[in-house]
Formats: sequence, structure tokens, C-alpha cells
Amino acid sequence: MKTYSAFVSAKLSISEKQVLAVLELLAEGATIPFIARYRKDKTGALDEVQIQNIQEEAKFQQEFADRKTFIEKTINEQGKMTDFLQQKINDATTLNELEDIYLPYKPKRKTKAQTARENGLEPLALLLLQQQNIVPETEAQTFLNEKITDAEMALHGARDIIAEVINEDAEVRAKMRKLFEQTATVQSKILNDKEEAGIKYKDYFDFSEPVSKIPSHRILAIMRGFIEGFLKMNIAPEEETALLKIEDQFIKANNEAAEHVKKAIKDAYRRLLQPSLESEFRMALKTKADEEAISVFAENLRQLLLSSPLGSKKILAIDPGYRTGCKVVVLDEKGDLQKTDVIFVHEKNYKLDEAKHKIESYVSEFGIEAFAIGDGTAGRETEQFIKGLNTVLPVFLVNEDGASIYSASEIGREEFPDQDITVRGAVSIGRRLMDPLAELVKIDPKSIGVGQYQHDVNQVRLKEKLDHTVVSCVNSVGVNLNTAGKYLLSYVSGIGPSIAENIVTYRKEKGRFTNRQQLKEVARLGDKAYEQCAGFLRIKNGDNPLDESGVHPESYKVVEQMAKDAGIAVKEIIGNESIVNKINSQSYVNENIGLHTLHDILKELKKPGIDPRREAQAFEFANIYSIEDVKTGMIVPGQITNLTRFGAFVDIGVKQDGLVHVSEIAHKYISDPGEVLKLNDKVMVKVVEVDMIRKRIALSIKQTQELPEKSQQKVPGKNKSHSNSFTTKEKESASMEDAMSLLRKKFGK
Repeated sequence: MKTYSAFVSAKLSISEKQVLAVLELLAEGATIPFIARYRKDKTGALDEVQIQNIQEEAKFQQEFADRKTFIEKTINEQGKMTDFLQQKINDATTLNELEDIYLPYKPKRKTKAQTARENGLEPLALLLLQQQNIVPETEAQTFLNEKITDAEMALHGARDIIAEVINEDAEVRAKMRKLFEQTATVQSKILNDKEEAGIKYKDYFDFSEPVSKIPSHRILAIMRGFIEGFLKMNIAPEEETALLKIEDQFIKANNEAAEHVKKAIKDAYRRLLQPSLESEFRMALKTKADEEAISVFAENLRQLLLSSPLGSKKILAIDPGYRTGCKVVVLDEKGDLQKTDVIFVHEKNYKLDEAKHKIESYVSEFGIEAFAIGDGTAGRETEQFIKGLNTVLPVFLVNEDGASIYSASEIGREEFPDQDITVRGAVSIGRRLMDPLAELVKIDPKSIGVGQYQHDVNQVRLKEKLDHTVVSCVNSVGVNLNTAGKYLLSYVSGIGPSIAENIVTYRKEKGRFTNRQQLKEVARLGDKAYEQCAGFLRIKNGDNPLDESGVHPESYKVVEQMAKDAGIAVKEIIGNESIVNKINSQSYVNENIGLHTLHDILKELKKPGIDPRREAQAFEFANIYSIEDVKTGMIVPGQITNLTRFGAFVDIGVKQDGLVHVSEIAHKYISDPGEVLKLNDKVMVKVVEVDMIRKRIALSIKQTQELPEKSQQKVPGKNKSHSNSFTTKEKESASMEDAMSLLRKKFGK
């Protein structure tokens, strides 16, 4: 199989040696996480993104070569291949270039030009193109027949042929494409009588922006309005400029024949070229916007999956509700369900004393270590009730996006066949607090709610990208072989759903794994799968201390040699930084292990099996609970819940997330909120505007750093007499954590 390594290398600015190494490993069945982590010596330490780019570019080059072969075959079968044409095909470097060359030879539905040729008008078209001093009407008389009854019909047919020649001219299309790239604008207008129904697209009722500058979210918004039948969309440069460029190539004289050619040029542009290039650019803009939106979604998903876990704690989780009550579940430190109940603390059906008694008894009976409360309907009110019990335990509001999807899913039914969906939802909320990654892998990523126009983008590409992201996150963290469920295991490098099922079955039948070698006893887990997965699976308190680390079994011998040379046992070298720092990695380089691998081994020996995620910390909102409580000028704490190219969405503790536009994030210029913010970041925000009708809250981060005293208002809190103004000294010295602390002191917890 061809690898086209030279093309891939040039396109990605990665050495051909590295590209070849990656392509060879992929061809052998290696996964991207495995290559990035355990084959650095072969690839020159390329990361996952670079490896994936190589994979995708090689796939494109293969498809491009296949298309070239097909075009050559088709033209040869027509008997129209020439040395000049073959050279043009050989020199083509883009699909557009290739398709422009192929266009005149491409089988097509019957066109006006084909009909005119069948009626014998091609010689007249060629005569007009020569633009000699002729009288076109007179010349046309000689082409009359039973289908062409007058000179105007003949001239019209000849112009149809000329228009097609112009449209299929590769040079003309290249010029027009360049003109579109440089000067075309995307325009949208509201369709007649659609103003009221399409009010959500008001910003695009009369809109225009250059193709070269329009951001992805605006393209996707316009295209959604276009597809839904509210907007008319157009992509084009100035027509006069386009016509002049074509005339420069085709007009050779100033006579009657040239005038007919000019008419054909205008027809070619309006009927063929402009619609064709508009379609091409619409698709290109859509593809580009899709990729950007998918990248935003994937990065948000990565940050969400790698959210801070609380760890193995005994959790009391609550799925809040008003009329139907709050579903309560108790989970042990493994996440297993111990108890379910319902409490009523809201609206007219509240039973506060009973609810208080139940919660306090469960805290005592099960040794509860933390509360997890869903952040949806009645979430803040439930949080207020739990905090009022003064249990001194941390209380976490947990993002419950997608919890209802899990509750009704096949996975949810399989895990809890005897429980209703409300219990499953509460369990999911509790487990998300313990380990977001392990729980969120059970939910379709599109349901998690951190995307931008995710329903408008290419769904196949979106799924592919999100699946890559989940796999990357799972393998970067590592998985406990003895406690992980089959859904989490299925994302480990080299393991799919069926092998994951077999691993769980093995545990049930033979007990916990005590060493990685036992993986080879699992049904269908062969040598290749073992090679790919072993380093990402952890065994705590097993036979070999290295099994708890990220050191791959293939490198155990070199670690044993290091320990032997140091005169100690392997278990004594693990976690002993002073000894590890004395090891000279150069001494252990051989034909199988290079410096990149050795550096990773030493790093892992210093801090084996360390989870790269931080431990979850409780967060406190201001004492506001609905949009009616939010007033312009307030300064409140919030958490980043979603990042888009145009801004960041922030949860400030009310039902609607507020939006910080990209221009209100930092005092310096940024084009992407992701440059300075991450999902779940804790931020201070100022309320800029509250739109009660559309339920929208506009926020600013950068204005919290200015705080002009005359514009400050009180934030509701326990002590209403306090002002929310900070002194200059406080503002200058306070970090975000300091600012949060100051806010709590001034306005109560």
C-alpha cells in the first residue's frame, strides 16, 4: 500500500522519517494513544494530535490518488487523453484543480450546449469565438435546419456552446475561485413574510460579510436559517469585476462577434460559474465551520471528561424536583447503590422535618462524606436546604446534562433494571462527582451539552472526533482494571466492547486481577491487544508494583536492571525521587529502548500511577436563585460551563447561564475564549445586561477588574448592609481564590 509519506510530510511540516514510522505503526494495528505514549522513540515523540493529522492526511492523499486514477481512466476510455492533458493531471495538487481539468470530460446530464452541438451549431460558436469582422446574423443563416428555424435561434445556441466552454475552462475557474476567495461576500436576507416566524435570525435579516473574514458560528447560523426556510443566502463577488476578468481572457476584438461572446460570458457567469462556485464555497465554508465547531466541542468535551473527580467517597446524591420531590440515593465508595428515597422540600408539598430527619439519618448510618446535587430544576433551592442542615460536609452542585439520557438508555437499564429512571439519574449525578470520566463515557457525547451548533455539523465527522477525544482522555488518565465498568474499559487502547465484556466476566468468575499477565487469559485478548492495552490498565496492590504504574510491561526488565544496579528492590525504587534522580538514562539505551521511553519511565517511577486530574473542590454561588434576582451591575462568582468561538457561558447560580462575549473576557485582544479560559474555571463576572423577555444575561469578566465604584450594586447575601465594593488594595492584590474568599466574607456563604 502506498503511504504518500513525502506529500504528508510536506503538508504537515513533519519529517518523512517520522511520518513513515507513524504510518507503519498504524498499519500494524497500533492505536493513536499507544503510539503517542509508548512509541516515542520511533516517532520522535509526536503527540496524539500530530499522529491523528498524519493518519487523516494520508487518507486524503490516498483518496486524491484514487480520484486521479479514475479521471485518467475515464478520459482514456473516451480516447481524448493527450500528453499535455496527462501532464496537467500529474501536476494537479488540489481536488479543485483536478476537478476543473476533468470537467469538460465529465459525463453530465444533457445541457443546452449539447443540444446546440447536436443541432450542428458548434462551427458557428467557434466562428464567433474567433471574433473576426463578420455579420453574425448572416453567418447564422447558413446553420438553419428543421430544428433551428431562424438566425437568432442559431446565435442563441452558439452562445450556449461558448458559455459552456467558458465555464469548463480551467484557467477561468481558477481566476474566479481566486476572486471569490479575495472579494466574495456572504449575504443573507429575510424571505418575504418570514420576519415574525424567523425572529431568532434577526441579526441576519440584512447581513453581509466577506468570505475571508466570516467566523464559523455565523456561517452555521445563516445556513441553519437558510435550511429552515427563513433566510435567502448568496455568496458572490462584484459581478462587474468577475465579468471583466473573463472578458480579459476571451475578448479579442471590438465588433459584432465580440458582442455575442460578451453575452455568452455574462450567461456563463450567471447561469453556470457563479452558482457552481457559490455551491463550492458554501460547502467549503460549511466544512471549515464544521471543523471549527467540532474542534470547540471536542476540546470542551476533553475538559469536561478530565474534570476534577472527588474520588472514592461515600456520596449522598440528590436529583432535585419540585412537585414529584427530590430523589435521594446513597452510594458507597465504589459507586454501588445502597439506598434510595424521596424527600419533599419544595412548593406546597414540602415535608421539611421528615426530609431533615431522613438526610441526617443517612449521613450517620452510611458515613456520608459529601453531597452531590443536580444543578437543574430546583438545584439551587435543594442546595440551600442541605446547607441549612449544617452537616459540615461539602456540598457539590453537579452538572446533570445528559443524566436523563443515561437514565433512559440501554446502559442505564442494564445497570439498574429494577430501578426507575429518576433513581438512575440520581446515581449518575453522584457517580459524576466521584469520577466524571467513568460516568460520562456512558453517555453519547452530543448529549452532554458543551457543543456549538452540534446538530448542524457533519454528524459522521463529529462522532469520529468525539470518539477520538473520549479514547484520548480515558487513556491519558488510565483505568483501574479491577473496578472499571465495561463501558470505561471499552475505550482503553486495544480493547473494544466485546473484550471489555470478557474482562468483566473474568473478574466475576475468577476474582480480581493480581497482575497484568493475567489479561492474556481473557477470552479474545491476544498478544496485540495486550501490547496496546496493558500500559493503560492499573492494578492496585497487585503482585508487581509496576502494574500500578504507567510503565509498560515490555519495559519491566529495564526497571528491574535499574533497581539491581542501585542495589534495591523494584518496589523501593518506585516513588523514591532521590534514587530515580541519580539514574543515568543513557546507560540503559539499547536497540529497543531509547531516551524518550527512558525519560517517561523515570518520570513514572517518581510519581507512579498519579491521576493527572485535580481533586474536586466545592463551589459557592452568590445568594441569587432566579433571573429575577439578577440586576445589572452585580458582581458575582460563576463557573464556565461552555466555551464557543464567540464567548463563554457562565453559570452564576440561576436557571439561565450568562454569556461573556469574547470582547468582554480580557483587556488584551483574544480571538478565542479558550486562550484564557477552560471549562469549570471559577470566575468573577459583572452583570452587563438582563433581557427578561428572551431570558438572556450578558456578563463581563474584564469589568470585574475595573470596578468603578459608582456603578457597583449590592449582591444579595445574608448581610444586606454590606457593600460589594472592594478597596483598591484588595482589587490589586486579590487572586481569583482571594476574590472568592472576599466575596464570601462580605456577603455570607
